[in-house]
Amino acid sequence: MPEQSPREFLTGLFDSAVAAVDPARCIARYLPPVPSGRIVVVGAGKAAARMAEGVERLYGDRVEGMVVTRYGHGAPTRRIEVVEAGHPLPDDAGAHAAARMLSLVGGLEADDLVLCLMSGGGSALLALPAPGITMDDKRALTQALLKSGAPIADMNRVRRHLSALKGGRLALACHPARVVTLVVSDVPGDDPAVVASGPTVPDGSSGADALAVLGRYGIEVPAHVRAVLADPARSAPMPDDPRLGRNEIHVIASARQALDAAAVAARAKGCTPLLLSDRLEGEARAVAAEHAELVRQILAQGVPVAPPCVILSGGETTVTVRGNGRGGRNAEFLLALALALDGQPGVHALACDTDGIDGTEDNAGALIDPGTLARCPLDGRALLERNDAYRYFEAAGGLLVTGPTRTNVNDFRAILVLPTA
Repeated sequence: MPEQSPREFLTGLFDSAVAAVDPARCIARYLPPVPSGRIVVVGAGKAAARMAEGVERLYGDRVEGMVVTRYGHGAPTRRIEVVEAGHPLPDDAGAHAAARMLSLVGGLEADDLVLCLMSGGGSALLALPAPGITMDDKRALTQALLKSGAPIADMNRVRRHLSALKGGRLALACHPARVVTLVVSDVPGDDPAVVASGPTVPDGSSGADALAVLGRYGIEVPAHVRAVLADPARSAPMPDDPRLGRNEIHVIASARQALDAAAVAARAKGCTPLLLSDRLEGEARAVAAEHAELVRQILAQGVPVAPPCVILSGGETTVTVRGNGRGGRNAEFLLALALALDGQPGVHALACDTDGIDGTEDNAGALIDPGTLARCPLDGRALLERNDAYRYFEAAGGLLVTGPTRTNVNDFRAILVLPTA
């Protein structure tokens, strides 16, 4: 193992992971040749502004357009306007930007190119409601979905059917121009139709599928919202729609790339990486319990790898909100992990969101070590029960604050297991 501290080692892995999925670095190999017509750039998400920077660098003054990102996640651009709007709850700024985006792609011709830059967060940022739906309807439904513990795929299956742009509708508005969509994926499995609810990617689901999701999580909606979802005439385009035949979609950055970079960095420091998965899902505290059991197995039996090793995983856990505390899913995962390990010597861990924001707080995530529980005077179990992990790590000195990274491939978890004898 390296001479650096466990904290420095873990934060170094996180830095390597984030650098590997920097959109401005990843985008170059996927940009199409310059067309004879216009190049119009549109996009949304926490990585959209950084993606736009990369496009401007390579296409120069040929580009025009607009992208929407979360407040505080902007980046300096010259030709592509960057608009900031509300996330995770949509606001009027996002709705106005979405309406302008539809205007930007109107009236294009067959030799024009629309470059669509999509990343996680775009669902809330492009919240232009479908006819018959209000912004208040969308905000209330988004809040209910966030509290339900529903995974992102289910959340977006509902939201795309209440939108004027999502589920491939933006691509239809661009016709007959060619559309090339570049995606920074924040979803397990990297399905482009799920990222930002797929404004240019039809997924083939129906309003009935969205109603089934609401029923699964016991979410009630007003009668007029239910009527929109139940109306077959409101359906999004299907994947075989001939108007989408020239379009292309490329995932340019993903959780797997981030984890692979962290694994390389770990090996360079003399630590064996154990890469579990880039698509773990489930309740944060349940996933923490499974990780704790794996740690105990490694320490007791040296399998599947012997210490010193680092367990790496990505994906997106969920939190079913039961209390009124503060904290995102990564802080909740770590508090549950600390409680399950109960001060186990030799174990240090980091869990962060690669966008630099854990939930709606100002931290990317947090870190724990064998002394975390002893060091904090607060009742960790009580705080976990009311989803107040932020308060716990604030008192324990474990918060990790990076600021917005302007990329987003979801959760990054690293558990360092050192020899104890």
